[in-house]
Amino acid sequence: MPLVSMKEMLIKAKKEGYAVGQFNINNLEFTQAILQAAEEEKSPVILGVSEGAGKYMGGFIAVVHMVKGLMESYKITVPVAIHLDHGSSFDKCKEAVDAGFTSVMIDASHHPFEENVKITKEVVEYAHSKGVSVEAELGTVGGEEDGVIGGIIYANPNECKALVEQTEIDCLAPALGSVHGPYKGEPNLGFAEMEEISKSTDIPLVLHGGTGIPTKDIQRSISLGTAKINVNTENQIAATKVIREVLDNDKKVYDPRKYLAPARDAIKATVIGKMREFGSSQKA
Repeated sequence: MPLVSMKEMLIKAKKEGYAVGQFNINNLEFTQAILQAAEEEKSPVILGVSEGAGKYMGGFIAVVHMVKGLMESYKITVPVAIHLDHGSSFDKCKEAVDAGFTSVMIDASHHPFEENVKITKEVVEYAHSKGVSVEAELGTVGGEEDGVIGGIIYANPNECKALVEQTEIDCLAPALGSVHGPYKGEPNLGFAEMEEISKSTDIPLVLHGGTGIPTKDIQRSISLGTAKINVNTENQIAATKVIREVLDNDKKVYDPRKYLAPARDAIKATVIGKMREFGSSQKA
């Protein structure tokens, strides 16, 4: 099955009342685990790639070839999108599109609103001409993402409506109280704003910082139009925990496969759990 854009999978998810998980890939094992989980669960899936992780893995072209190679080897039959997470500029989004990414996020949320619209519009025009879907963000998701640390700033519902109308993006990530990385205390999501934004924009919404959000809040978010939920930290924690255990239990182990294979299994189990929680299992 060829890589696809996010657009159709998110429209379907919103219509049928579930969410598709974006699971970030950080290396070979993450990619293997997430693809295997998606195929087993018969779930559509979005492979998120941050600029930092893309650079770490050898660049956008290397990432696309790795994903395509694994999909062919594993005979993947479910819809898979490869998505640039938090693209920092038009140039980075264009680089990802040209490398074969099927979806990009332009994150110009730190710019004044008019500048955000201008940059996002440029990305949409280029990406859509290549059949690539586009996500944009308003407000500020808290926590740390790729070394960038920020506080929470809620998205303005009026600006969300205007951004969607002026740019024709495919999905919107309005910051409504979620954070990247582990939560300190109970997450406090702005459900009233989420409902207002969903109704006024009528496009799939995206929830960043999906790790650590209680199931009841996930379900409520989905019922209010959230069709994409991003998860990375939870997989990283699960993998690292297993690696520590293996190395602590056997001081003589040196073959990386001895600790990376169990880490891969831990990621896969975590992803399967999330797919079931989000309701995307058996929806491919």
